[in-house]
Formats: sequence, structure tokens, C-alpha cells
Amino acid sequence: MNEESITVFRSRLRDDVPDDYRSLAAELEGRAATFAGFVEFKEFVAADGERLALVTFASTADEVAWRDDTRHRDAQQSGRDRFYSEYDVAVTTVQRRHRWERPGA
Repeated sequence: MNEESITVFRSRLRDDVPDDYRSLAAELEGRAATFAGFVEFKEFVAADGERLALVTFASTADEVAWRDDTRHRDAQQSGRDRFYSEYDVAVTTVQRRHRWERPGA
């Protein structure tokens, strides 16, 4: 069984983050969307400045292809060198899911 894979990326930007952070982030989001099995990307920012990105792929193999992409790897290094004061990455597979939607919504 090849389960859906969700990357949970928690981070904090440095106080002196360069202006090109947003353009690189947008480029990577667009690039990820071109990979087989890409489902969605969601980003949230907490009141204390912590950022949370959820990146979903249809399978672990699809997530691994994205993880190992050369451009993505280069951007990860830029993140460490220039953008983030800290980050935490957890890659999970969906064990169980319950969905509900209001009829007619």
C-alpha cells in the first residue's frame, strides 16, 4: 500500500531575511506542483512568527522524488545559509482520515 505523504515544515525566518526569500519560496511551490503525485501546499503563520507549511504528495515515492530534486536541495541549503533561524521537518504518512463536508457547501 502506497500511502499519502505529508511533509510538516515548521520554521522561523531570520530577522534579516533577504528580499528574495519570497520569490524563491514561490518558485519552489510552483516547481513542487509540477512533480508527479503533488496534491497541495498550504502555509500558515502563527502569531509568534512560527511558520508552518504542509506539503502533500500522493505517495512516499512522490515525496522522495521532490525531496531529492536538485533545485529543491539547492534551495534547502540557501534556507540554512540565508533565510531561517531554525526549522523542523517531519514527513508522515496518513494512517487514518475522516472527512466531513456540509451538504451543498
